[in-house]
Amino acid sequence: MDRNKQREIASKGGQSVPSEKRSFSKDPELAAEAGRKGGQSVAPQARSFSQNRALAAQAGRKGGEARGARAERPGPEGVRRAS
Repeated sequence: MDRNKQREIASKGGQSVPSEKRSFSKDPELAAEAGRKGGQSVAPQARSFSQNRALAAQAGRKGGEARGARAERPGPEGVRRAS
């Protein structure tokens, strides 16, 4: 399947979600709830961070720092990226 067709199909999935639930960046509580649901759907022995909370916290900080660095970097032609 060509890349454009694949993107078109994928975007339909996102559009089927109501806008107030589409962006976790606007609702941290909704994001946390979704994360908990996802984590609960995996067997405890298969959860990578379930046995080591410090490792999970370290990974979360690293991800947050990477996201922050991406938001600070200018995009194409000096345009700032939206967060």
